[in-house]
Amino acid sequence: MRASLIQIRVDEDESVESRRRRAASLVRDQAGADLVVLPELWTTGAFAYEDFGTEAEPLDGPTHEAMAKAASDAGVWLHAGSIPERAPEGPLYNTSLVFSPSGELATAYRKIHRFGFDKGEAVLMGAGSELVTVRLPETTIGVATCYDLRFPELFRSLVAAGAETLVIPAGWPERRRSHWTLLAQARAVENQAYVLACGTAGTHAGVPQAGHSIVVDPWGEVLAEAGADEEILTVEFDPGKVASTREQFPALKDRVLGLEPPRH
Repeated sequence: MRASLIQIRVDEDESVESRRRRAASLVRDQAGADLVVLPELWTTGAFAYEDFGTEAEPLDGPTHEAMAKAASDAGVWLHAGSIPERAPEGPLYNTSLVFSPSGELATAYRKIHRFGFDKGEAVLMGAGSELVTVRLPETTIGVATCYDLRFPELFRSLVAAGAETLVIPAGWPERRRSHWTLLAQARAVENQAYVLACGTAGTHAGVPQAGHSIVVDPWGEVLAEAGADEEILTVEFDPGKVASTREQFPALKDRVLGLEPPRH
C-alpha cells in the first residue's frame, strides 16, 4: 500500500482560497497512491483561533467541493485533514473529511478532544462523540485528530472497532515536537497498528509548527519521517503486517481493563 502525507505549509501571507487550490493540486499530483493525507485545519491554521468563525464552512462547503474533485481526479482515498465546520444547528466543530477515489464523502469525524484548556479550540468548538473507522480495500483506518493523540483510550477503542491503520492529521507545535514523535510510536506499539501522522509546516498565528510527519509500523519502527518544511512524505507499507504482528506477539489478547463496563 502506498500512502502520501502532504505536510503543507500554512502561513498568514497566503489566502485560504489560494491554499485550498494549492492543496487540491498537490493531491492531484499523488495519482497512483492508495491513500493521501492532509493535516489538521490547514485552511486556517490550527492556532489561528480568531479565524475559526469567519472561515468556518458547512460540511459540503468549498473545501468539500475542492477535495472531492481532487480525490476523484487522482483516483485516491483522501483524508482531507480537518476544517472548521459550522454545523446546521450553529456550533463549530473541528471536522475531518475522508473521500473515496470516486470523490464521495466516505465519512466525517468531529474531533473528540479539544485543545486549549480554557481558551482557543476548547471554548470555540464543540466536541465530537463518535468513533470513526473507514474500510479501504487494503486496511481499515481509524480516524483521530492532533490532541487526540494524547488519549490512548480513544485508539484502543478504534482498534476494538477494527482499525489497523491509525491516521492522525495535526497542527502540532514545534515546542512539543518530541511528544509528537514519542506518542506516535507509542500508539503504534500499544495497538500493534500502523500510525500515519501528518502535521503542518509554517507558522500559525505566531506558533511555529513541528512538521515532522511520521509513519510508524506495528512494531514501533519509523518507516519515514519528514523534516520541518513543506514536504510530501510518501511511503509503501504492507497492511498484512498488522495481522502477523498481532499473531506473533498477541499482547492485545491479554487486555483486562476496559473490556467491560466498570462495576460499582
